[in-house]
Amino acid sequence: MATLIHDHPLSPPRQPGIGPLTPLRRWLDRLEVTNRRFAHLICRLIPCCCPFERDLSLFGRTVHIPALCKLNPVYDELVGLRFRALTYLADGCGEDITRYIC
Repeated sequence: MATLIHDHPLSPPRQPGIGPLTPLRRWLDRLEVTNRRFAHLICRLIPCCCPFERDLSLFGRTVHIPALCKLNPVYDELVGLRFRALTYLADGCGEDITRYIC
């Protein structure tokens, strides 16, 4: 019997290895970063934090909008790819990556 994985309270439950996006998720997990230009492109395209999480003040009350990025079914794979790109730039190329850190 498969167990359900809950990554975040807002993310829908999913079973590992099942779903139409599984090939894309596996491809992103296996993608290696071995090119400096590609690593910079990844770091520019994938944000370091969710741009949608906000605290809004409406009529004297504060409303928190949660990180909607966690609803993206390939979010974890994209964050992993960004981390591999940062690691390649720092360790493999010896570059300063502070401009890509939030």
